[in-house]
Order: sequence, then structure tokens, then C-alpha cells
Amino acid sequence: MPQAPLKILLASPRGFCAGVERAILVVERALEKYGAPVYVRHEIVHNTYVVETLSQMGAVFVEELDEVPAGRPVVFSAHGVPKSVPAAAEARELLYVDATCPLVSKVHVEAERHYKMGRKIILIGHANHPEVIGTMGQLPPGAMVLVQSVSDVESLAVEDADNLAYVTQTTLSVDDTIEIVNALRRKFPNLAIPRKEDICYATTNRQAAVKAIAARCDTIIVVGSPSSSNSNRLVEVAQKCGCPTAVLVEDGSKIDWSKISPGSTVGVTAGASAPEVLVAGVIAAARARFDVTLEEVPVTTETVKFSLPRLLND
Repeated sequence: MPQAPLKILLASPRGFCAGVERAILVVERALEKYGAPVYVRHEIVHNTYVVETLSQMGAVFVEELDEVPAGRPVVFSAHGVPKSVPAAAEARELLYVDATCPLVSKVHVEAERHYKMGRKIILIGHANHPEVIGTMGQLPPGAMVLVQSVSDVESLAVEDADNLAYVTQTTLSVDDTIEIVNALRRKFPNLAIPRKEDICYATTNRQAAVKAIAARCDTIIVVGSPSSSNSNRLVEVAQKCGCPTAVLVEDGSKIDWSKISPGSTVGVTAGASAPEVLVAGVIAAARARFDVTLEEVPVTTETVKFSLPRLLND
């Protein structure tokens, strides 16, 4: 019996960004250099498949440094950490390798620059996200205030409205962030702005790729873990840009195929921490059920590469 047709539009770019590739390579190189186990504070990136793969190689994921035995190296995740974390590692004489994404580190440096100039800093981001915790932890308590929405801006009260700056989490919705920034600039006309956009190139590009296919799709499947901020933002972007249904799945086995209509068009993308092997799994699962026509829809080509920490380049 012939299979029913299904059109898949494959968003490009999708999946791993340079910061995620670097962070994973940091753990792999640390395992090569120091042997197993290498400890990792928090998930190196927000993807279950990646964490499980590295665990099988000998990485041990922990929540806090007190779980790391003396004499073993520890890696800090791509999301960045408060300054108190490397300080605690040094106090225990632990060897640590910082896998913080360089684009997150750029935000840290920017926040410190504003602080040294005497400005109070407004951070646009999501409460309790590791990147936000890490960024706020670069400065003393009270030096930075978090806003998550336009309504937060409207209710924000500060002592010196002429001495403010803002920075953002790197994995936010571009469109939502513009609305928050515009609200801030209306309320605080002398607000100091970043020298360069804080939302990272990969987040921007993946959202643009979803926008390019959303209106053509009946469903968009975003491959990524529920804890991944940039993956969740891709779902929101798809919904706002004309796609009737957008779902976040960890892999092809998690898709409810009964809700995919024969003859429909399905968009597929992946968050910046999701490996291409999981996208391939989604396409294979679709081909097991439908006669799939595949079309890749590129919006840009990415060439960004980040070097490893010097400690691992010996």
C-alpha cells in the first residue's frame, strides 16, 4: 500500500551553535587530558541526549561544587556561572575549566563595564535560568535588576533614571526583547545601550529560519529539550508567525504522528543545543510513515568558530 505524502521544510540554520560545539568539545578534551571522571557543574548545555552521551564517556554531572571530589577537574557549563563559583573552586584547590560561551562572557564584561561607570544595570531575561543567575552573579547584590516583560518595565522604580544601562540574556525572543527594550527607552531616555546586540547570532538566525517557513507549514516540530530557552523561543516564534501548530520534542519517538495529517506540510528545526542526529531521527520517523518530500530552506550561512580554553590547548 503506497504511503501518504508529507512535505517537510527543513529550517536552516538549525541545531548546534559555535558556543555549544565548544562547550561539548571542552568536556571531551578534558576527558582525554585528565581521564574519567571529569565533573561538570550543571548540564553542560540544555539537551538530554548530549548530557547522556557525555555521561557515557565518563562525565559526571553535579549541581554544586561540594559534590566534586578533591583532585578531580570540574567544567563550568556554557551558560556561565556567578563569580562565587570559580572563587569556591579556587578555595578548594580544584582544577576548573570554564566552558562559558564567549557571547555570554561578552555580556558579563559589558555589565562590569557599566558597573564601573557607576550605572545600575537592567538585565532582560528569564528568572532562574542559569545564564541569568550567572550574569547577575558577576556583580554585587543590588547592582543589577531583572525585567522579564513590558509590564515589569512599567512597574520598575529606580533611584537615578539618568544612570542606567541594560544587557540581555543571549537566548531570548528577538521580537519580544525589542518590545521590552523599546519600553525601557521610552521610560528611561538616557538609558545606555549595548555596543553590540546581546542576543547571540545563533538565536537570531534560528528564529529567522523559523519565520521563513512558518506561514507555509501546518505544523512545526522543534527538536530540543524542555529546559532549553532558545528551543522554547522557537516554538513561540513559529506560533506568532502563522503556523497553526508548533511543538517541542526531544526526539522523533516523542512525536504524536496521529496529529500529522497526510498531505500536510511540516517544518522541522532544532534549538542551538540539539544535535543534528536528533533531526535525522525525526525525518527517519516521518519516512517510516509517509512518502516524504524534503526541502531545505536556508536563510544564512554560519561561519562562527570559538577556540578552546588555553588549559586544553596544551
